[in-house]
Amino acid sequence: MPKLKIENGHVIDPANGIDKKTDLWVEDGKVTAIGKHSGTADQIIDAAGKIVCPGLIDMHVHLREPGQEWKEDIESGSRAAVAGGITSMCCMPNTGPHIDHAGIARQIIERSDQVGLCNVHPIGAVTKNLNGKELTEMRELTRAGCVAFSDDGAPIWHAGVMRKALEYSASFGYMIIQHAEELALTKDGCINEGWISTQLGVTGMPVEGEDSMISRDIMLTRRADARYHVAHISSKGGVKMVRDAKAEGLHVTTEAAPHHFALTEEEVLGFNVDAKMSPPLRTEEDRLAVIEGLRDGTIEVIATDHAPHHEDDKRCGLSCAAFGIVGLETMLPVSLGLVRDHVLSMSDMIAKMTCNPAKLLNLDSGTLSVGAEADITIFDAGATWTLDREKLVSKGKNTPWHGKKMTGQVNHTIKAGRIVYQNGQIC
Repeated sequence: MPKLKIENGHVIDPANGIDKKTDLWVEDGKVTAIGKHSGTADQIIDAAGKIVCPGLIDMHVHLREPGQEWKEDIESGSRAAVAGGITSMCCMPNTGPHIDHAGIARQIIERSDQVGLCNVHPIGAVTKNLNGKELTEMRELTRAGCVAFSDDGAPIWHAGVMRKALEYSASFGYMIIQHAEELALTKDGCINEGWISTQLGVTGMPVEGEDSMISRDIMLTRRADARYHVAHISSKGGVKMVRDAKAEGLHVTTEAAPHHFALTEEEVLGFNVDAKMSPPLRTEEDRLAVIEGLRDGTIEVIATDHAPHHEDDKRCGLSCAAFGIVGLETMLPVSLGLVRDHVLSMSDMIAKMTCNPAKLLNLDSGTLSVGAEADITIFDAGATWTLDREKLVSKGKNTPWHGKKMTGQVNHTIKAGRIVYQNGQIC
C-alpha cells in the first residue's frame, strides 16, 4: 500500500481537538503523523481549500440486505456511503430475515468485507421477528458483531417488553435504540397531523405519538439505569424530555436526521411522496427545537435514517407510499447548512458525524489519532452542485432534494489508507 501524504488541507479532528491547516500522513492503512514530516510519500493529495476530517459515521441506515435487494444492497449502499464521505455505517435490523440471530449479523459483516468499501456494523433486533414480544439473544448477537439493539422500523410497543430489554441490556452496557412512536395514536397516518394534513385530506400522525413513547421510555430507563437512545428525534417535546433526562443524569442520548432540521411539513404540499417519512416532517417550531438541541448538545449525533425504496413503492399516492428517503449522499451538504447558519462550528458538526457516534457505539473509528485506521474524508465546504436523483449512487432515488442546489461536496473518501472515492468516481 503506497505511503500517502495529504497536504495543505484544513485538518479537523474533534476527538483530539485538532483544527488547523496542516499535513496528514498515512502508511500501511494507519495514520502515522499529523504536521510536518521528514519522510517522502508515494502519493500526494493536495487538499488546499478543503476540509480533512475522520471518515464520517452514519449510525442509522437501512441497507435492505438480506431480503429486499431490489431497494438497496450492501454493495450499492456502501458505494453510496463512500460517495457521501461515509466510511462506517450501522444497518438497522428490519431486513428479511431480520437481524435477530447471529448468523445474519455475521453474513452482513462478511458481505461488507467482500465489498471492501465501507465498514458495516449491524444493529441487532431487540425482539424476535421485530414483533415486540420475545427478546432476542442479545449476548450472542453482540459476539457476532452487533453494536447496539433496536426494532427500528417498528417501535418496541409493549412497555413490559421494553422494561425487560432495558434491564437486560443494562447488565452488559448495551444501548437500546428506539423508534419512538405510539402506534395507537399514529395508526394509518402518513404525515404530521395538523393544518397541512387537513388541507390535503390525509390522516395525520400527531406529535404526541412520539412524545408519549419517549416519556414512557425515559421512566423505564430511570428504573433500569440503562442506556437509551432516541432515533431520528423530530419533536419539540421530545428534545425537551431528552434534555431534562440528561440534566437528571440518565444515560439518554439521541440523534437527528438532516431532513428533520432542514425541512418542515410544508414540503409535502402538492402530495410530495418524497417528503414522506416516519417520524414525519413536522412544524417550523419543531424544526427549530431540533436545531436548538443540536446547538446545545442535547442531540449528540447526526444520522440519516437512509431508507431507499423502489420507485413503485413511492409512486402510489401519498397515503399508501412507503415511508422514507435516501440520505447517505446528502448528509454532509445538508448538515453544512448548520455551519453556514452559525448553529454549529465546523468542528462541532464533524463531531456529530464522527467521534460522537463512535463513542456511543464503542467503535474504533471517528478519529485521526496516530496509529488509528486511516478512514478519512476530504471535502470542499463551499462547492455547489445541483442534485439529480438519477445520478445518485444508491439504488434509491427517493429524495426531496431533487433539483435543489447543494453546497458542500466530497472530493476523496479514504478507507484504511486506500482511496475508495475520488472526485465523483468509486475507486
